[in-house]
Amino acid sequence: MKPKVAFICVHNSCRSQIAEALGRLYGDDTFESYSAGTEVKPEINQDSVRIIKDLYSVDMNENQKSKLLNDIPPVDIVVKMGCNVVCPYLPGKVTEDWGLEDPTGMDDAEFIKIIRLIEEKVLDLRERIKENKIKL
Repeated sequence: MKPKVAFICVHNSCRSQIAEALGRLYGDDTFESYSAGTEVKPEINQDSVRIIKDLYSVDMNENQKSKLLNDIPPVDIVVKMGCNVVCPYLPGKVTEDWGLEDPTGMDDAEFIKIIRLIEEKVLDLRERIKENKIKL
C-alpha cells in the first residue's frame, strides 16, 4: 500500500496546493498526495493555478480545493510547507518542515522559484520513499 503524504500550511491555498499537484504528477506511483490547512480560502491562489497550468499542463481548479485538516484521511508523512507562524499539527509517522516562503502577492519569477523548489523536494521525497530511506 502506498504511503499517504499530506502537504500542510495554514490556508491551504498556495504552496500546499502546488505540492499536492506536483505530488500527484510525479509521485502517483509511489505515494498518495493530499493537502490541507487550519483555515480554508474560497479558492486556490489563482496565480499558482495559472503558473502550474503553464509549466505542467495541470489544472489545479479541476481536481483540488482548499481543505481543512480533518477533510483528509489519516496520513503517514506530514510535510509542513513553512509557516513563519504556528504550523498546523497533523499526526503522522514522519514529519518534515520544508520551510518555504509563501509567494502569494509576489511576481511570477518568485512564484516560479518557489514552484521549482517544491518540485525538487517532491522528487526527492519520492526517491526517499522508493529507497525506503523514510522509516514508516
